[in-house]
Amino acid sequence: MKPQAFIKGAILIAGMFLVSCQNQSDERILYVAPDGDDRNPGTMDQPYVSLQMAAEKATAGTTVFVREGTYVEPLLIQHSGTEQEPIRFEAYQGEDVFLSGKGMEDDLDDVALIEIDGHSYITVDGFTIGDVTTNHVDKTVVGIFITGASQHIEIVNNTIRGVSTTAVGGNAHGIAVYGNEAITAIDINQNTLTDLKLGLSEALVVNGDVSQFTITNNHVYETDNIGIDVIGYEGIAIDQSKDYARQGVIQGNVVHHNSSYENPSYDKDYSAGGIYVDGGSDVLIQGNTVYQNDIGIEATSEHKGKYANRIDILNNEVFDNRYTGIAIGGYDSERGGTRNTVIAGNIVSHNDRVGLEGAQLLVQYYTFANRIEQNHFSASDTGLFISSEYDENDGMFFSENEYVVQEGVQARWLWGNKDAHSLKDFQRLTGSEHAAVFRSF
Repeated sequence: MKPQAFIKGAILIAGMFLVSCQNQSDERILYVAPDGDDRNPGTMDQPYVSLQMAAEKATAGTTVFVREGTYVEPLLIQHSGTEQEPIRFEAYQGEDVFLSGKGMEDDLDDVALIEIDGHSYITVDGFTIGDVTTNHVDKTVVGIFITGASQHIEIVNNTIRGVSTTAVGGNAHGIAVYGNEAITAIDINQNTLTDLKLGLSEALVVNGDVSQFTITNNHVYETDNIGIDVIGYEGIAIDQSKDYARQGVIQGNVVHHNSSYENPSYDKDYSAGGIYVDGGSDVLIQGNTVYQNDIGIEATSEHKGKYANRIDILNNEVFDNRYTGIAIGGYDSERGGTRNTVIAGNIVSHNDRVGLEGAQLLVQYYTFANRIEQNHFSASDTGLFISSEYDENDGMFFSENEYVVQEGVQARWLWGNKDAHSLKDFQRLTGSEHAAVFRSF
């Protein structure tokens, strides 16, 4: 039987422990507000005024709550968290927090409104970021930039808008992950990217030595170049043997109305992909909705002798894109190509809207050992299902695809620069696709 004094003592000690934990927790929460002061202790009642003061003070285990308002300054992450004690920067209770580049001097230095360079276990949640512009061709402006040996980064529930370059041949990004050193475990989830003038660049990109990334449930729309891009072989990585993004998942995103046609760097060219793998490897593209871009989904490499490799394009809805629905292979003989890729279970309909013979599926240079299976292809008014003018299509295998055309429209397949006007002719040209279905309505 325990003495009563022991029980009381245990209760007292437990209570002291609880108070101690609460105090410790409070010390690890910092606040920033427009009416704060950097001489304050950073509490809710006495917040800091600058994001940078909070970044300097935020060590492992700290959460920084940013109160409603506009902050005309960049947020440069200063410290890393740990697996057990990450660092969070978060808009307080969903308040409207805007990190603005308006009024920043347009000098020649690259600018990122949020930058994570060589830090790990960081979360950025709930901010609106934008209104940063450059007129300089050699300057890049970015909403959120991740580089260096960064790991375990979460970019969630942010809105990036109004990031732009006005220079012909210039560059701007909404979210950019540049693996000069090894970057791994990056989660980009539930962000909105819109109203971006990108020049030669992309709205959301992972490039170089980046592995184990997820790009999920984002909304990317109304930009003037590529929506989501996974890139390799551009000389970004210090270790050139790992200079390609890999082991990634692109899933559940809605990507639409992205076109380079009005982009002054592209001279009225329909070349912007909604989702693009340019030299990446081992990427799953699944369950996305991709429409009214120039190209719906594309997997290839722009560098000769290099490939988009082991790309699985599965169960996406791809429709009403201007040039083509899904494209593989290099766009000319000086590019790379696509190999070991599976395109299956997709609904690909009414693409090829501008008369460029892009078809629902466009097969270009240097495609090897790719499989096209169990897709539903509905032709546009051109009637063209599959277009390939090239002979470098070794090991291409078609199986169990469905082809649908409107009554009165001539069905067409273009394979190796030979026209087929029936499924039977297409089967003969490819030596496969014997379990396919064709129907008109």
